[in-house]
Amino acid sequence: MGEDTEHILGRMVRVGVVTSVDIPTRRARVKFDDEDNSSGLLRVLSSPPFIPKINGPQQTEPEAGGSGEASFEEHTHEVKITPWLPKVNDSVLALYLPMDDSDGYILGRIEEGTN
Repeated sequence: MGEDTEHILGRMVRVGVVTSVDIPTRRARVKFDDEDNSSGLLRVLSSPPFIPKINGPQQTEPEAGGSGEASFEEHTHEVKITPWLPKVNDSVLALYLPMDDSDGYILGRIEEGTN
């Protein structure tokens, strides 16, 4: 393998710290230890923490308050589920395509105590 190839492959999978998040575009900038500046905007891969219900909206299970008053009768609530995005100062795992100046992706957050 040539020196250029080794350099590119060595930078494909990286750990860094999120410095900013662009919520509308689902992208974030990451600071890596070996660089002075943050990365360009990296795409955040979708990682839903639930199994979506195919036939209808997500909602809570029916539950009653037990007091006998109408406001505590058995009811459900619709659940609003939003996609995960990293927060500033989260440690994340990033993947770059094996080309110079290629696009990068944030694969997920590294939980505390695992890095």
